[in-house]
Amino acid sequence: QVQLVESGGGLVQAGGSLTLSCAASGIFFNYNDMGWYRQVPGKQRELVAGIIVGNNPNYGDFVKGRFTISRDDAKNTVYLQMNRLKSEDTAVYYCAVRRRSSGYEYWGQGTQVTVSS
Repeated sequence: QVQLVESGGGLVQAGGSLTLSCAASGIFFNYNDMGWYRQVPGKQRELVAGIIVGNNPNYGDFVKGRFTISRDDAKNTVYLQMNRLKSEDTAVYYCAVRRRSSGYEYWGQGTQVTVSS
């Protein structure tokens, strides 16, 4: 059974930093495509950062060098380091992984990030 558990969300002031973590069980990040997404009520879920196997990480246009996605294969955990946070970064952040063999996607439960201005 695949399980993704996000953590690290919270309340931070504008200009501050947060690091989100996504720990996986039942699937390995380094063999599959994965990404961090975010969603604000009333808006579509959008890609924040992703890693396609064999490729460099890609980021949403709004990131503009502020966020960094990284992976610890030994811990089977993916991180999203977020710096210079803005109020518009407030959202629920989700970790997702797509199994390359089947195309099936798995999603975490989400973690709330709130940036106060």
